[in-house]
Amino acid sequence: MRIMLVHPAGSNWVPGKKDITSTANRMAPLGLLSIAAYLKRSGHQVFIHDCLGPEAPQDIDENVRAVLAADPELVGFSTTTSSFLDGNDMAKLFKQIRPQVKTVFGGVHVSALGGALLQDFPNIDYLSPGEGEVTLSELAAGLDPAAIDSLIWRDGERIVTNAPRAPLPDLDQLPFPDYEGLKGFPRSYNLPLFSFIAFPGATMSTSRGCPYERSYCDRSVFKRSYRYNSPEYIYEHMKHLRQRFGVRHINIYDDLFTLNRPRIFELCRLLTANPLGIQFNCAVRVGHADNDLLKTLKAAGCLMVSVGIESADPAMLERHKAGVTLDQVRDTVARIKACGLRAKGLFMMGLPGETEASIQATSDFVMSLGLDDMNMSKFTPFPGAPVWSTLLEEGTFQEDWKLMNCLNFVFVPKAIESKEKLNYLYNSHVKRFYSDKAWRRNFARRLWQHRWSIYHLLRHLPSFLAAKRNFEPRKAPDAKGQ
Repeated sequence: MRIMLVHPAGSNWVPGKKDITSTANRMAPLGLLSIAAYLKRSGHQVFIHDCLGPEAPQDIDENVRAVLAADPELVGFSTTTSSFLDGNDMAKLFKQIRPQVKTVFGGVHVSALGGALLQDFPNIDYLSPGEGEVTLSELAAGLDPAAIDSLIWRDGERIVTNAPRAPLPDLDQLPFPDYEGLKGFPRSYNLPLFSFIAFPGATMSTSRGCPYERSYCDRSVFKRSYRYNSPEYIYEHMKHLRQRFGVRHINIYDDLFTLNRPRIFELCRLLTANPLGIQFNCAVRVGHADNDLLKTLKAAGCLMVSVGIESADPAMLERHKAGVTLDQVRDTVARIKACGLRAKGLFMMGLPGETEASIQATSDFVMSLGLDDMNMSKFTPFPGAPVWSTLLEEGTFQEDWKLMNCLNFVFVPKAIESKEKLNYLYNSHVKRFYSDKAWRRNFARRLWQHRWSIYHLLRHLPSFLAAKRNFEPRKAPDAKGQ
C-alpha cells in the first residue's frame, strides 16, 4: 500500500506573530519516523511529509497538494493537541479532492480523547490511540477493522472502540526510525541553539512510558508501563546516526534516561571503549544522580544534563512533583557542575495553586543555582493529565486546542489576577535569567564553542529579534489586567 505519514504544523507560538519555533529548534518527528520504518519493513511504500520541515510550504493548501502528489491510499497523521485541528483541516481537503483516500489519526490528543473525536470530525476514518506501529501495519495490510486491537472506527453510524493493544514488549525489535525518509535531515533539523557544540545534531528516544504520575503529565499513549532499549541497541542506533548521517551530537529526550543504572553504565562503557565521536545531552532525576553516574556520563561524551524541577514552592512541589525537595535539587545541580557537566533546569509556571509569591520564590531559586541554561514552560493542561478533571475549580481555562502548546497561557490560577499579569511575570523571569551578569560571563567564555549556533542566529537575526521583543516585560498590568 502507498502510505503518506503527515506531521501537521500546529498553531503559531504567539497568536498574530511569526512562528519561529522551528527556526530555533526543529526536531525530527521521531514517533512518525518509527511508524514509517515499521511499515516499510512490512513491505509498504511509505512517504513522510513534515509540515514543520525545512522544505514544507507555509500554506495548508500547498501542503495538501504536496501530500496528494504522492498518490497515497492511506494518510496517517501524528498529532498533538495544538496540531490536531491543522491535521483535520488537511483531512477535510483530502476528502474534497479524493474522497477515496482513507485517513487515520494518532498521537497524544487522539489517545486522550478517543472515540469522541470521530463523532465531531467526520473527515477522519480511523483513530489509532497508543503505540501506532502494529496498528497501522495491520490496517495497511487490509485486516478487518474489527480484528485490529486499539483501532477506533465507524461501523455505519456506530463508533467502535476495539480492545486496547498490549504494549510492545521488546523495543529492540523495532527498526531504527526512518531518517532517510525525512527531507533535509539532519542538517536542517537543528537542536536548541547553544545546547550543543558539535554539528549536525539529532534527537533520540530510548524508552517508552513512565512509572511515575505527575499531575501535569499526559500518559495517554504509553500509559504507566516503562520499557527501554538495551545498551547495545542504543549504541548501534547512535552509530547508525554517526556513520550514515554524520551526526555529532544527540539530544536524548527520555524523562527517565538514567532510571535503570546498569543499562546506562553499560551504554557508557560501550561509548568509552569504542568512541563514536558523538556528544549527547540527557536528563537525570533529582536525588538519583550520584557522582559515579555523573562522571560516567561525562566520560562517555555527555555535555549537558537536564533536571526537572518545576517549582521552588514546597507546597507546589508536594502537589505536582512529590518526592523532590529543594535541598535535593541544590545538591544534584552542584554535583552535576562539579563533575564538569553543564546543568539545565526545567521549570513550569502557572500550575494550579500558583501565586505571585510562588513565582517569585521559583525565580529567586533559579537564580541561586548557577545553571548553565534554563527552560520555563507555560503550564498547559492536556486531556490525559490527572489535573484535567479539577481545572475549572482551580482557575480560568480557555480550551483552545491551537493554543495548547506550552507556549501560551490558556489556564490562569485563581490567585493570579489575569493572563496579562501571568505573562508579565513570565517575561520578567526570562529576562532576569538571561540578563544576569554571572550567567552572561559564563556564556561569553564558551561563546566560540558555539560557532554554528552563532551562524544560525545571525542568519535568522530579524526573526530572533522579533521573538526577543515578545519576552520584554511591558509595564505591570493593573488590578484589572490592563
